[in-house]
Amino acid sequence: MKIYPTITTLIDYKGKIEEIKALKLEKVCVFFTGLNKEERKELMNEIKKTPIKEIPFCHIRDDMEEQELDFLVRNYNTQVFNIHSLKDCFNNYDYPNYREKVCIENSLHALDEEEIKNWGGICLDLSHLENDRLTDEESFKQNLKMINEYEVQCNHISAVKDKIYTNKEGLKRYDAHDANELNDFNYLKQYDKKLFSNFCAMEINNDIAFQLKAIDHINKILNE
Repeated sequence: MKIYPTITTLIDYKGKIEEIKALKLEKVCVFFTGLNKEERKELMNEIKKTPIKEIPFCHIRDDMEEQELDFLVRNYNTQVFNIHSLKDCFNNYDYPNYREKVCIENSLHALDEEEIKNWGGICLDLSHLENDRLTDEESFKQNLKMINEYEVQCNHISAVKDKIYTNKEGLKRYDAHDANELNDFNYLKQYDKKLFSNFCAMEINNDIAFQLKAIDHINKILNE
């Protein structure tokens, strides 16, 4: 199991870029979730100015072109990608040269076997899994079934709150992309370590310094 800090893009990422420079980090994950094509180009130009040498894992979105994946593999040795299910997307994406490297995430919908078969496996978002355990027994059972039958190639790690809340989309959830304290990750202790891959990415909007503290905390509680 390996957990990486992440440049998330649902909020302004520039502070994370400056932290990466100051900390001289050479390996981070990148989630392009909040960026259109021109904004992605801008981010990659900023990354070129940092010490980053490898981006092992990327969260791509349905408007990305295969050439963008080519660039990441060629220049940053990206080894695995994840994307949302077509059920959650606006565009019918297709990456014929990367079918073994692109994994389907459990997000708003439970994992679909026919979809997983066409790609490289599962991107298991553990906070979404926990939210389903707490709120949607049917989806939780379906996801467990898929996890037992197909490879988990990569993971997202986000926060889970101790009380249900209403997110920005108006949905009542326990999982969150903003952590208030390290205990927001204690839910991970109940899950078997075999569900954690070598490409675990922190999916929180918090700064890199907090992410590194969270990674230390998670490694500690999973090894107790």
